[in-house]
Amino acid sequence: MATPQVIPTKPQKTPLGAPLPEVKPAPRPKLDAEQEAKFKSLLEKARAFTEVTCPKETSKSGPIRETERMWLTKECLLRYLRATRWSVADAAKRLLATIAWRREYGLEEFTPDYISPEQETGKQMIVGFDKQGRPCQYLNPWRQNTDASPRQIHHLFYMVERVTDMMPPGVEALSLLINFKTTKQRSNTSVPVSTAREVLHILQNHYPERLGKALIINVPWVVWGFFKIITPFIDPITREKLKFNEDMKAYVPAEHLWSEDWAGNMDFEYDHDTYWPALNEMCKQRREEKQRRWEAGGKIIGESEDYLTGGTNVSAEGVGYSMEAGKQVEDVDAVGEKLATVTLQDSEAKVEAAS
Repeated sequence: MATPQVIPTKPQKTPLGAPLPEVKPAPRPKLDAEQEAKFKSLLEKARAFTEVTCPKETSKSGPIRETERMWLTKECLLRYLRATRWSVADAAKRLLATIAWRREYGLEEFTPDYISPEQETGKQMIVGFDKQGRPCQYLNPWRQNTDASPRQIHHLFYMVERVTDMMPPGVEALSLLINFKTTKQRSNTSVPVSTAREVLHILQNHYPERLGKALIINVPWVVWGFFKIITPFIDPITREKLKFNEDMKAYVPAEHLWSEDWAGNMDFEYDHDTYWPALNEMCKQRREEKQRRWEAGGKIIGESEDYLTGGTNVSAEGVGYSMEAGKQVEDVDAVGEKLATVTLQDSEAKVEAAS
């Protein structure tokens, strides 16, 4: 459960650790019998993955790694099933393609020091959570500080990875907040169409179902033209998630919405020397805790993200997690509860019913 937060009187300079206490994630849709059967079929295939083939960089091919097995959570498999319209074969193929892409792209090799020069002006920020508990990732192209290079795109996906680190239990998506305002120093805040197409290709193929909302403000006519150009490359479901020049307090609580340009109440000031180490340390601690939980749960493919993020202390296989000792604790009662697959929403419903 999110801990109560004290809104600071001085400008916020570090990421917020949790949504507001009253914010609850939207319930996950329940699987019907056919979908449950397809999930089990995909899970069986995923647990049989042994080798990863990297077609573009064959030297990176090899046995599946532990980090990749941990990435293959229950919710991850379901995201790929939904993205492929519940085709088990296509989902399995795309999962392996994404693992290969992550290796070839070097995603896990990007370090805070490597990304830091791109981040110095705060042209991207992860701070606050929307009304469904999704972390907010701000894109501020008017703060662009470097010339076009592969590292600019590396920066974007490094930050998307950090957003996933920040997702609380029950949350699988992010809110993207883009401000296209212009300044005297930067009058054109659009990006080349080729770059946009590359980013969209990566997002749609390797981060399916991760975009909750894209909130966009200060859209000049040049950028409107840009969006018209790239619209054919955006799938219809994603297009429905785009919101332009609206009152964004309808989607993000005022307390977690940046006051600068966004009409929120969060007084945030980007200070690189304060923010950057704080973000990376917070994300590192969360990844380490997920790793401990995954190991305690038996290192299985298909582990529950709610368990990994602390929404429940019972793994997908019914193993209890001791936060104090960090050990496996076989709990007969917990195993019984897990026969029907306890989710975060189930737990919250029981609490509400008991109150």
